[in-house]
Amino acid sequence: MIPLRTDAIAALVVDDEAPARLRLVDLLRKQTSVGEVHEAEDGGGALAAMEQRRPDLIFLDVQMPELDGLGVLDRIIERIGFAAMPLTIFVTAYDQHAVRAFEANALDYLLKPFSDERFEATMARVRRRLDERSVQEFGQRLMRMISAQPPKHLDRLVVKSGGATRFVRAIDIDWIEAAGVYVNLHIHCDSTQRPGRAVEAREILYRSSLAELAERLDPVRFVRVHRSTIVNIESILQLEPISHGEFDVVLKSGTRTRISRSYRAQLEERLGQSL
Repeated sequence: MIPLRTDAIAALVVDDEAPARLRLVDLLRKQTSVGEVHEAEDGGGALAAMEQRRPDLIFLDVQMPELDGLGVLDRIIERIGFAAMPLTIFVTAYDQHAVRAFEANALDYLLKPFSDERFEATMARVRRRLDERSVQEFGQRLMRMISAQPPKHLDRLVVKSGGATRFVRAIDIDWIEAAGVYVNLHIHCDSTQRPGRAVEAREILYRSSLAELAERLDPVRFVRVHRSTIVNIESILQLEPISHGEFDVVLKSGTRTRISRSYRAQLEERLGQSL
């Protein structure tokens, strides 16, 4: 289930008449969904409050001296853009402004004097719209998160050789060694995959640096043990200590390779225990 908006609504009441302003403030403070309630008594104060408070909701008187409500709305849109506009409820004693208010994309229009019931209906619309915004924003954030995810770890490597294209499963790779601008993939072929055939190993040359390939392989399965070697943990049979913190890795195929001191910590971190 997508969570709806649960944080408190921040509101701004703009009206040059103190009694009208205080009535709205009192009604808003009785709303459990409303948190901060701020006031402004003219257009200039409204713009300053918008800059400082960034409310979710504005109750905006249409008729005010110098800069009226529609002028305030135009200035706000110029400053922060239409998409960032808070929900706007126009409030006025003159119903001839209703058409202009809705043309300005107001969510609702309160005609003074309005009843408590009419105010409650407006707040119900506010909550629905904010919930819709929350769902939309959640979806947008989810899409950004998905698009920002790193590419999936390679489960197959595409190898082109002699005009043919082959697919090598990552889980079939025992170990990988650097070879200049290439790497050698040491493949272990299990007899269970090829009935009637003995276990065999083979090498495939793959164009990639060891560092680039290490970034794209699943770190749960593959670990770098040397500046020139990556091993498949599932292919390790045992470790044999040599000296000064170094080990020989003995693979199930019988191959031996070295764990250098500088890469030992990576293997220990992957195993969750010291060697």
